[in-house]
Amino acid sequence: MPQQRNIGLAILFSIITCGIYQLYWLYQISAETRDLTGNTDSGSPGLDLLLEIVTCGIYGFFVIYQCGKRLYQAELQKKGTANDDSAMLTVLALFFWIVSLAIIQHKLNNFNSFEDFNQPHTV
Repeated sequence: MPQQRNIGLAILFSIITCGIYQLYWLYQISAETRDLTGNTDSGSPGLDLLLEIVTCGIYGFFVIYQCGKRLYQAELQKKGTANDDSAMLTVLALFFWIVSLAIIQHKLNNFNSFEDFNQPHTV
């Protein structure tokens, strides 16, 4: 189950720490979206974080895209319908990186509101 985070505080901590908390936040989002879908084949959150740092943030766009795709898959599994926002999140990250993280966190927070999270969707 994804951890409930206060988005406003996460943004504030990212600003106060000059982006260090943002790296931690990206790591957590990457890990939680992998957990939601059960997708452990595509690297690891630690590798995502390392490549984000080594490429001076360029790899982060791919991480945002992947997180959007995994959220889409998780919403399909849970609700049966979903919007694929991965491309929109990636383009938004070009201009407002922290807004993309906030949207992904908002979607993760919404998973906590599902009462039957562990039950598969039936049609």
